[in-house]
Amino acid sequence: MALPLLRRATLLAFLALPLPTSAATHQLGDYAHTAWNGERGAPADVVQFTQTPDGWLWVSSPNGLFRFDGVDFQRMDSVQGHRLPSTSPLALLATRDGRLWVGDRFGGVSMFDDGRMRLFTAADGLPAGTVLTMTEGPDGSVWVATATGLGHLAPGATRFRRVGRAEGLPEASTRQVLFGRDGRQWVSVAGGVYLRERGGVRYRRAWPYIDLMALAEAPDGTIWGSDGIDKHYRVLADAPPGNSAPHAELGGNGALFDRAGNMWILKVNALELRKPPYVGSAAGALQLSKANGMSGPLPQTAFEDREGNLWVGTSAGLDRLRRTRLHSVPAATPFDRPSVLGDGDGVVIGDRRQALRRYTIAGAQETLGQLELTCSYRAPDGTLWFADRKARWRRGASGTLTELPHPPGLGDHDTQAMTVDGHGRMWISLPGAGVFRIDGDRWRKGGDVAGLPDGWAMSLATDDAGRVWAGYLRNRIALIEAGRARVFGTAQGLQLGHVQVLLPDGPRVWAGGQNGLAWFDGRRWHDVTPAGERPLRGISGLVRTRTGELWLHGADGISRVAAADVERLLREPARPLPYERFDALDGLVGSAEQLRPLPSLTQSADGRLWFATASEVASLDPARIARNPLAPPVQLLTVRAGDAGYPAQGEVRLPVGSRNLRIAYTAPSLAMPERVRFRYRLEGFDERWQEAGTRREAVYTNLGPGSYRFRVIAANEDGVWNQDGATLALVVPPRFVETGWFTASMVLLAGLLLGSLYVLRVRRLTARLQDLMQERLAERERIARGLHDTFLQSVQGLVMLFDQQARSLPPGSEQRTRIEQTLDLADELMTEGRDCIADLRAPGEPEELGQALAQYGTVLLQQRFTARIHGQPRAVTPRVRDEVQTIAREALINAARHARASHVELVLDYRADGLTLLVRDDGCGMPTALSSEGRPGHYGIAGMGERARALGAQYTLLSAPGKGTSVHLTIPAEQAYAGQRSAALFQRLRQRRRPEARRA
Repeated sequence: MALPLLRRATLLAFLALPLPTSAATHQLGDYAHTAWNGERGAPADVVQFTQTPDGWLWVSSPNGLFRFDGVDFQRMDSVQGHRLPSTSPLALLATRDGRLWVGDRFGGVSMFDDGRMRLFTAADGLPAGTVLTMTEGPDGSVWVATATGLGHLAPGATRFRRVGRAEGLPEASTRQVLFGRDGRQWVSVAGGVYLRERGGVRYRRAWPYIDLMALAEAPDGTIWGSDGIDKHYRVLADAPPGNSAPHAELGGNGALFDRAGNMWILKVNALELRKPPYVGSAAGALQLSKANGMSGPLPQTAFEDREGNLWVGTSAGLDRLRRTRLHSVPAATPFDRPSVLGDGDGVVIGDRRQALRRYTIAGAQETLGQLELTCSYRAPDGTLWFADRKARWRRGASGTLTELPHPPGLGDHDTQAMTVDGHGRMWISLPGAGVFRIDGDRWRKGGDVAGLPDGWAMSLATDDAGRVWAGYLRNRIALIEAGRARVFGTAQGLQLGHVQVLLPDGPRVWAGGQNGLAWFDGRRWHDVTPAGERPLRGISGLVRTRTGELWLHGADGISRVAAADVERLLREPARPLPYERFDALDGLVGSAEQLRPLPSLTQSADGRLWFATASEVASLDPARIARNPLAPPVQLLTVRAGDAGYPAQGEVRLPVGSRNLRIAYTAPSLAMPERVRFRYRLEGFDERWQEAGTRREAVYTNLGPGSYRFRVIAANEDGVWNQDGATLALVVPPRFVETGWFTASMVLLAGLLLGSLYVLRVRRLTARLQDLMQERLAERERIARGLHDTFLQSVQGLVMLFDQQARSLPPGSEQRTRIEQTLDLADELMTEGRDCIADLRAPGEPEELGQALAQYGTVLLQQRFTARIHGQPRAVTPRVRDEVQTIAREALINAARHARASHVELVLDYRADGLTLLVRDDGCGMPTALSSEGRPGHYGIAGMGERARALGAQYTLLSAPGKGTSVHLTIPAEQAYAGQRSAALFQRLRQRRRPEARRA
């Protein structure tokens, strides 16, 4: 509802007239009011509002088009990627199908629909001139009121149709179109209001026959029209009998009826609230003006959003009015540390300045007396007790107050707390004096109770068993029972600090204090840990409702604990306690009293809760808390990588090398944007949802290359989650050094480097082995020369000497026989020596194993030896070469010495799967026992088997008497051939991968 341009000249003229005075000067106490005068980018001179289904509030002003998500205003020079034809929007409309319509101050209408834009001008049938207002019809048609007439765009049509003389409507400046609940169409044009019956074609003039500008329909169907100056009239389809002169029943130049049926009237200098019947004193008119916080004068438009918030545009900014959940008790002057005590369907409120009165939600109903109240208490029998510094006051069923003065010496102490025990005796706490039990007229300090602390009791309470509980400063609680006091402190689990309130609750007791909440299970106290990051502090009011809810009033506001959560806490004391917080956003002014009067929370018989702060008393019906059922729509705004920004639409492909990312998002919820909570998750990076709280930006650093999916969801102030949220695909391209090609090339390069290093290493080791071999051969030749030139020649000389001595002895003598036997042994020793020397003097062995063995056998066995080599000779590992040579030589030496063979054969076969050696002869053979173990004291045969097993080779020695001997040796390729081990390793890896691939 807005007619800013047409009213502007009239309003300016009206400002020069004397303004009527009004007693309705109260601020709107049940509404939370927020004004924007340029803050957060807000525009000035706001002329119209609308709200699209995605939750955005759209605002037009001479400064441009703006949108608002509840936190920040954004100037919109482009909408859905299309630039506005003009920066002077005026009329706004959001149709039910989600389209946004923007009417220009200089003519033309822009329509935006899912990324598309259509501009309607006079060429499309739209009446020329300023677009003043736009209205959607019940059938989805669009009606546009311009400075030169009325245009109609039927559903599905592509051109406007001018509505005018043919239908009985003047073709003049048209201000507004209104569709009533009864189906009638009302049109305000220059000179009067016209109506068209439901289903009709022609228009006729409505009464009164005067120029009316703004129209509004009340819940009862009454049409109200404003003259644009300061008068509101009832608009009728037909003139009353006698065509009497019209009578203005209300002031103002425009009006809006909200969903609750309240009437909001735009006045020159104020916004006025009226309740049904809207006229007379029963309307309870209340006003908001610039003097008490409105953004500016000249309120010129009003709008109710989908959550029930009221928006008002003024010449200086805009205002939001939101119905609070807490209802403030209306009072002519602020309270001064009020005390609250539930009484019937209301509450008794008293303080140090005002009279003691009984209030209901409607306000003060009864004055009870005059006293400087510091404490109040309701006894189990319904008696109301009040106290000040000098006396107690008792109010019985008759309603009269009876004064009971304090004893001499105690008349100068404020009363802190009172309670009545199971025997009907009152206990009272006086700061600085102590705790007293009153027996008739006698006050007994400490109640003659043994062990009762001598200190300041801030709270007193009586449980169902009639026992008295006292809460003290410095973390102490005393239970008074049977003349004795049981004192609880830190050792019994108490961590409250100053104990400010006690609430017996059946078999348990709740306690609130400086550090939070605790409860007693009959044996010990349990400290309550609140869930979340917000603490529970300074609790001075506790109430357990009939439905099992636990309500707390403390320094940080009001807390509600659901009944199910209370029961869960009693079963699991260590479990964090979830709760709902009510504070200034809900209409609470100030915080709970921390000293006196206590408690700061009470409940009346109708279940309503009453909360006292330093200067206010607020109430709440826990059974009828206003809730917001609308989940906030979630939208992604922008993606920033480095200094570059990108629209958060579709798939966002970031520049190569992007690592740091900022994603801005929002959820347009206009009631309590301060309590909108978010969760987000970057799939492919986050393992779980991130709790963002109220933060509206996600920040990521050190992102690796890849494809990601960002999701964000949101909940409103009542925890209603939009689980669908918003989703965005992100692609972070890799740098070249992060690509698969680069990785593969690095792996290949590393393999080549390792291979090169391996080849170099093998060559170096081979050269080293050859050097060692040459040194070994030189040393063998030196040893051979030494043996031949010294040892063997000396032995030969000895043999010749003994031979001469043997010949000098008689033939057949025993001495000659023994010497000849010794000479035979010496001959054998000489033969073996020569064999060793021949072995040592053998020329340098060829590198190829077969040639080396053939050369050795030829030197040892001469014509009796043949050697055959099969396959392509290959390089064998140094260890295998040494061991095979040793085994083969041992077999050849045995054949030469013991076999008496006429022929010895050596076969060496280089096969692909391994190396095979065969040494066989046609000699005398040996018994089976010798073929496995050898002769006692000789280890040649056993050594061959040991060397073969050490190589991992297959070894066989076959022999039998008269059938010769064969030695067979087989070594696997991966052990025998140089370089075969790595190849075998890769082959095994491939064999392992193939079954895995088949399983996948």
